[in-house]
Amino acid sequence: MRLKEALSVMSMASPYAVSTERSEDKTNLHRRIKKELYIEMPIEVDVKKQLSSMASGSKEIFFLCGSSGDGKSELLTKFKKQFDARIKFHLDATHSFEPNKNAIQTLDKVFSDFDEGIYPLVVGINTGMLGNYAEEGENEGFKQAIKSYLYEGVKAEGNITFISFEDYPKFYIDEAGYTAEFAQKFLQRLTANDNLIHQLVDKDIVENTDKESRRIQANYKLLSVPEVQFNIIELLFKARLMRDQFLTARALLDFSFSLIAGPNYLFDNLFAGGDNELANKLIDFDPAHNRTKSIDSFVIEKDLGLVDQAFVEYCDSLTQFGIEPLSSALSYLRLFYVLKGAEFSNNYHAKFAHDFSERLIEQYVQIYQLHRDFDNSSEQRKLLKPFYNDLLRSAIRKYNNRNAPQLDKSQYLIKELNGYQLVAELEVKADHKNISNYQPKISASFTACLNVEGVSLTIPVTLNLLELIQRIEDGYRPNKHDKNTVVLLDELVEDISKVANRVNTLKIVKGNTSVGIKKVDEDEFEVSGI
Repeated sequence: MRLKEALSVMSMASPYAVSTERSEDKTNLHRRIKKELYIEMPIEVDVKKQLSSMASGSKEIFFLCGSSGDGKSELLTKFKKQFDARIKFHLDATHSFEPNKNAIQTLDKVFSDFDEGIYPLVVGINTGMLGNYAEEGENEGFKQAIKSYLYEGVKAEGNITFISFEDYPKFYIDEAGYTAEFAQKFLQRLTANDNLIHQLVDKDIVENTDKESRRIQANYKLLSVPEVQFNIIELLFKARLMRDQFLTARALLDFSFSLIAGPNYLFDNLFAGGDNELANKLIDFDPAHNRTKSIDSFVIEKDLGLVDQAFVEYCDSLTQFGIEPLSSALSYLRLFYVLKGAEFSNNYHAKFAHDFSERLIEQYVQIYQLHRDFDNSSEQRKLLKPFYNDLLRSAIRKYNNRNAPQLDKSQYLIKELNGYQLVAELEVKADHKNISNYQPKISASFTACLNVEGVSLTIPVTLNLLELIQRIEDGYRPNKHDKNTVVLLDELVEDISKVANRVNTLKIVKGNTSVGIKKVDEDEFEVSGI
């Protein structure tokens, strides 16, 4: 079997992409490869513990929830073989399995049979289908339990238990930084020296020397480099934070297949898009489109044929991977990116390490960690000061005052009419006492807490928002392309305006003229500056 065909077990189009209750042929190469690539994750331990606790003849029901492609069928198919004698399984509640019934009607029948019988039941179901049943289903008992789970987070009620893949994120931020245990373990397993796939690669190198085979072999060798794996995972984490892209097991396997068996070398496949949902989210992160002095100089020199001896030596060394000379400077830049941090040849790629660094992610992780572990100590307040004082507060003021850039640092524009600007003097600072009440629960955002004239305000900070406020601080003015992120700032600015409307002292500004209005009593105002 050719290497590409053997690796196709990872493809979304493969009949092995979803586990079913087909008979197992242990001599089948695809099944052997799939079994070898299988990674046990924490959710599997908890699901097995739950199933083990469900006694034969008990009236218990367990919902395994999640998104399409996250591994529900894989997990339940595996455990069905072990627990089928005493537990009834409904593996996929997305389908009806009967032409005259839809999925909701099928669930009605499953729940009705359960109510009438005496046995434990396991249901594999997408979170979206749970919501559909809560609205359209007939069984009121289950509808109420599902609503309690979806809207109130009740994971166990009476004899009903819910476990969701969403509670076991593929990315999380720990003390050392961000972690992607599943993706890391999978890529390591895929490229391990002692696995079946590696044996197939060695065999393919000997038997197949056509251009496509050599390219696939080169891609596998490149993916085997630990730093390449790290840089790919970093990109996927960036897609999670900036594009809200979830990482499912099925999508990762299909993505890995496209990297190795795609039409180009791995570094070009990585940013080529295509049918895979992960690949499509990485197009915008193509490092070849970065504009820096070093990158622009390299592109010009390559296009003019002005290459130095160090680059020639580097290109000669690429034969170690089986990579032939590339026709495009952009392809070389993508290669330099995936090899970022690796020791290879004369390390020509290291010249671009600064251009390809993900400083924004590093900053986000650091600020996230400070919010998660905040204990209001003087040391932590000091560490958070640059974010709140020098970045967030400053960017909010600049954005709020974008039509009044002449205002002082403590002044905030409330309203403008016929050239007159209504301005408030506000004290905006970090609300240290409130930060510990908003410990982040997911890696995609944390909550920044502000104190505006004694009023507590909050704003969810995503990687996109962090990037935007940095650009605002550098002089950028948001436009329609930022609408999905700038709405967070708009909501905060609106809340600040509500606070400003309640302060006792306001100013009316026009040109160089400033008139102060101070509320002395309920019906008495003091005017100054006239």
